[in-house]
Amino acid sequence: MATMKSSITTVDYDDYYSMMNTFLPCSNNKLMAFSRALLPTLYGIVFIVGFIGNGLVVCVLVKYHKKSNMSDLCLFNLAISDLLFLISLPFWAHYAATGHEWVFGSFMCHAVTALYMLGFYGSIFFMILMTIDRYTVIVHTYASLFSKHRSVRAGITLALFIWALSFGASLPNIIFSKVKNESYGRTCKVENPEGSAWESFNYIELNILGLIIPLSVMVFCYSRIIPILMTMKSQKKHKAVRLMLVLVIVFFLFWTPYNIVIFLMFLKKLGYMTGCEWEEDLNMSMQWVEPIAFSHCCLNPIIYAFMGQKFRNLFIKILKEWFPLCFGRFTATEMGLSERRSCKSSRWTSISTKATSKQ
Repeated sequence: MATMKSSITTVDYDDYYSMMNTFLPCSNNKLMAFSRALLPTLYGIVFIVGFIGNGLVVCVLVKYHKKSNMSDLCLFNLAISDLLFLISLPFWAHYAATGHEWVFGSFMCHAVTALYMLGFYGSIFFMILMTIDRYTVIVHTYASLFSKHRSVRAGITLALFIWALSFGASLPNIIFSKVKNESYGRTCKVENPEGSAWESFNYIELNILGLIIPLSVMVFCYSRIIPILMTMKSQKKHKAVRLMLVLVIVFFLFWTPYNIVIFLMFLKKLGYMTGCEWEEDLNMSMQWVEPIAFSHCCLNPIIYAFMGQKFRNLFIKILKEWFPLCFGRFTATEMGLSERRSCKSSRWTSISTKATSKQ
């Protein structure tokens, strides 16, 4: 009888402990150690490189910009979006370095989240606007000729509308972000109301606005642009579209892994993936894909410098003015090459003109 009672008690306690393990929070010690060692360095590199590059883009467009057009307006606002995004990185770097200990207060938690989300959605929406602008310039030529005569005020109004749209998409995260006392410290993160669908909505919003809609717009626009380019001889339009294509490709290469992890987190929220192992794997994956996504901010200026002749020349010009000792000789060499190219092109033009007249 005693033996039977003992076995029943042992079974009951086994069931009890297994049930308790199900409700115990998953350990995040490995995650914190990993983020503390890696993220501050990565965020610091991205911040320095991206801030210098995007700052130069803004300086070039403000100082050497003569006539307003939609392309330059989009590039300017894209650089501003990246700068807003980059300003949030030092705060997240400190947050990771201290083991998720937020020391900047409640107001800064909302403010830094706002900078991050506005920069994220602003980059997406202005990149979409750039693509639509390229589409109208090449596919709908008469509409683009008409748009050139629009006032600067109309372009600024459109830019303000895009910023308002970005703010509206960011608003739920800004509102629900707050400082919370945890067992391991004070955290700054989005805390959605319990029992609401805001967390699921946030995942869906990130995937739809961050990947599906931009991808659909790009595929439609460039599927119409490419056949027209095959019949065109102008190299300037080829270079402009190639620049936009590279910007879009780089954006999706760096943000797609992040969106995939977000979608897997959404599936986990729905209950398709349960257990601490899944949670640890997804959180660790996010630690890898998030810095990759963040680093896209410092790539746009590099693409401008290497693919855009206009931006490359203006970059060199502004660097010569700021650092004449370092870039004076380089600029002189570039100017010499430009003059040689212009001389060769003028000679070729005169030769071809004479040949045409003789015929």
